[in-house]
Amino acid sequence: MKLWKGRFSKAATSSADEFNASIEFDQRLYKEDITGSIAHAEMLGRQGIIKPEEARLIIDTLKEILNDIEAGKVEFTIESEDIHMNIESILTERIGDVGKKLHTARSRNDQIAVDIRLYLKKETAAVDAVLSELTDALEKLAKEHTDTVMPGYTHLQRAQPVTLAYHLLAYYQMFSRDIERFDDCLRRIDRLPLGSGALAGTTYDTDRDFLAEKLGFSQVLPNAMDAVADRDFAIEFINCCAITMMHLSRFCEELILWSSAEFNFIEIDDSFSTGSSIMPQKKNPDMAELIRGKTGRVYGDLMSLLTICKGLPMAYNKDLQEDKIPVFDAVDTLKASVSIFTEMILTMKVREENMEEAAKYGYMNATDAADYLVSKGIPFRDCHEIIGRMVLYCINKGVALDDLTMEEFKSFSDKFDDDIYDKIAVRSCIKAKKSRGSTSFESVEAQLAEISGKKR
Repeated sequence: MKLWKGRFSKAATSSADEFNASIEFDQRLYKEDITGSIAHAEMLGRQGIIKPEEARLIIDTLKEILNDIEAGKVEFTIESEDIHMNIESILTERIGDVGKKLHTARSRNDQIAVDIRLYLKKETAAVDAVLSELTDALEKLAKEHTDTVMPGYTHLQRAQPVTLAYHLLAYYQMFSRDIERFDDCLRRIDRLPLGSGALAGTTYDTDRDFLAEKLGFSQVLPNAMDAVADRDFAIEFINCCAITMMHLSRFCEELILWSSAEFNFIEIDDSFSTGSSIMPQKKNPDMAELIRGKTGRVYGDLMSLLTICKGLPMAYNKDLQEDKIPVFDAVDTLKASVSIFTEMILTMKVREENMEEAAKYGYMNATDAADYLVSKGIPFRDCHEIIGRMVLYCINKGVALDDLTMEEFKSFSDKFDDDIYDKIAVRSCIKAKKSRGSTSFESVEAQLAEISGKKR
C-alpha cells in the first residue's frame, strides 16, 4: 500500500512502479535508515510530539526489524518503492497505527539525506583503513629497498638515477594526501540534515541538536532547503575516490611496464596474474590492468553525479534518487582496488640487479657531469651545452660517459680531471644530492624517519 495514496485516484501501473522503485539498490542503507529512525522516534518522544510509550514501542520494533533483516527474514517489495517506505510499512504491519506516527516532523527528503551521510561517514573510515594499509605496505617496501638503484624517468625516458625506495615514497606521499582529502571531505559530510522536513522545516517543536548528538554529527545544517537539495558532499567524496584511483592507475601503469620483458624490473606473483587462452607462455598483469580500467569507471561515477545535479532547481527532485548508484559503485570499486593492489605489491618480486643495470645506461649521469663543471667555475648553461655535445659524441661512438678516456674528456673541457669518474658513478650521483626531499640515501632515510615519527 502506498503511503501517499490519499491524493491519487488511480494506481500506478506495474511498469511505473518498477521504474520508480529504488529498493533494488538503496536497501543497503537499511542500517542507516533504521538508525536515523530510532533517533527520530526518541526525539519525538522527548519533545512530547508523540507519547513516550509510543516512541519506545517504535524503537523496540525497529530494533527487531533490524535483527530480522540481518537474519535474512525480511523481504523488501517494489510496491513500497524504497528502503524508507519498506521499513515503515513493516513497522506499521507489526504495531499498527503507532507505526504511522514515526514519520511525524520529517520527510523522505531529509531521511535519505541523513542515510547517505551516515553511510559515507562509515565508508570514509573504511577507505581510510585500506589506504593506511597501503601506505604501511609502501613504507615497508621502501625500507627494504633503500639501496636498490633504478632509473628515474621523465617523459618515460631515462633521466637520472634514483633508488626504488625514493620512487615508492613518491607514491606514499600521493596516497597520504588522498587520506587527508577524505578526512577533510568528512568535515562536509558530518553535518545533520534530519529535521529539515521536505524543504522548509517543520511546525513541530523538534530538537535537531539532540538528533545530531544522538547520530554522531558534529554540526546541524543551518538551512533546510540546502540540507535536502544538495549532494556536494557526495560529489566531493566521489572526487576523492577518483583522485585516489588515478594514483593507483599511475602506479599500475608502471608495474605493467616494469613486469614486461623489455623492462624486467619486477615479477608480479602468480596469484595476481592470469594466463592466455591461446599462448601458453603468457603471464598477464591483469589485476593491475583491471585497476587501471576501473579508474575510468569511477571517473564515470563522478561525472554521473555531477550531471544529475547540474540542472536541478531547488529543492529536492526525484533525480536525486540516482545519487546512490554512483556513490555505492565508487566506494565498492575503490576499496576493492586498494585492497588488491596492496596485496599485489607486497608479493611482487623486485629484480634489483636488472634495475641497477638499467640505471648504468641512458646517460643519466649527464646532469651530474654538468654539475661537476659548474663546481669548476663554468656557468651552468655553458656546462649544459658541453655535456650535450659529449652525449652526442658518446651516442655516435656507442659508449657511455664513464667509458670516455681522460683525453676525450679534456677534448670537451680542460676542467675535467680524474675525479670525474667517481663523480658520475651511478651511486655517487645519488649520494651527491643535497636538497631536502631528494633521492640521496641520506635524504630517503630522513623521509622514512619522518614517516615513522608521525605515527608515534
